[in-house]
Amino acid sequence: MTKSIILKDYLNFLKSVRGLSTKTIKEYSYDLEGFLKFQIIRKIYFGDELDFEKNFNYKDINKIINPSFLENLNITDFYAYLSFLDNEKDDNPTTRSRKISALKSFYKYLYQEIEVIDKNITEKLRNPKISQRQPVYLTLNETERLLDVINTEKNTFLRNRDMAIVFTFLTTGMRLSELVSINVSDIEDDHFKIIGKGNKERTIYLTDNALVLIHQYLKIRNEYLEGQYVDALFISTRKKRISNRAVQATIEKYLRKAGFDTSIYSTHKLRHTAATLMYKYGNVDIRALKDILGHANVSTTQIYTHLDDEDLKNAVKKNPLSNLEI
Repeated sequence: MTKSIILKDYLNFLKSVRGLSTKTIKEYSYDLEGFLKFQIIRKIYFGDELDFEKNFNYKDINKIINPSFLENLNITDFYAYLSFLDNEKDDNPTTRSRKISALKSFYKYLYQEIEVIDKNITEKLRNPKISQRQPVYLTLNETERLLDVINTEKNTFLRNRDMAIVFTFLTTGMRLSELVSINVSDIEDDHFKIIGKGNKERTIYLTDNALVLIHQYLKIRNEYLEGQYVDALFISTRKKRISNRAVQATIEKYLRKAGFDTSIYSTHKLRHTAATLMYKYGNVDIRALKDILGHANVSTTQIYTHLDDEDLKNAVKKNPLSNLEI
């Protein structure tokens, strides 16, 4: 769908003022275009999508998608759209909630930032109930098993590189995109800075054993490069920055060798594992964990504060009343 000027201006605002990533802006664009198309069909073509596709002139988009059109949509129009996403698009509650967030952000911009509408109807929108799922992660013993499998790799370069990659994941909780973007020149003593999600800079600290593995890998890496200069920390066998997909394929290979179901366990689950191990064994404060993981809100981090059955059993036993003679 051709973008209206008002939508283009909003997307430019997200990039230039709010500093959101290209990927996030594309998601907002996709979500809002879908919403606007639905409302044009609903309000102007009376729900006849076939008639819309046959007769709609995209040159007229700016005549239709204007502040008056957007302000005159009522709460029923919004819930009709959410019902459409649920029944026709089969969007799950998480996806619908994300699209509601996009709508609220857009209308907040129209109401507060550029003041072209007199009311913000999206303030009334309610998010669908989302069932809280426990994150999938490796236990401490399972983590050690995965590392043992990596150590069986016969190729010296791959063994050292892959051990450094996996150990960095498991001790920092970095995102995949963040890990592949690290440069050798970024590392300073026991830390380095990265530009993470939302174009925000944060400092990543390395444990002593992670540093040992990285320096071991760097020695092998430099020999492998044979004098060629590459700033990327983690490189492929082609001596270029390793790609996201190559890291995923590598980790999937080791997970399978270690006996894990790769339809359940993945590269992203190493981030879950890092967060869980830090919280469970490191007594890390939830707000500190939020900053380590680069989350915008504590609510996102709270999924890692789960306790397994053994933790619950021990917590009950520690109740001072449990030893009281009665």
